[in-house]
Amino acid sequence: MKAFPRADGKFDSRKKDELGMDLRDYFAAKAMQGYMEDCYDLNPIERAKHAYEQADAMMKARQV
Repeated sequence: MKAFPRADGKFDSRKKDELGMDLRDYFAAKAMQGYMEDCYDLNPIERAKHAYEQADAMMKARQV
């Protein structure tokens, strides 16, 4: 699933549209913003791992 399927607004949900950022990556980027401010004790790799763990939780929560 894409976060921003098409910049031109011509997204067609009936077709597989490969344009845009993956929703999981978008969620991870948003989570990373928080980790950048509050987790200075973690190295960048650990911050990224935590961000993707949070993104995975958000993706799972969407399926409920």
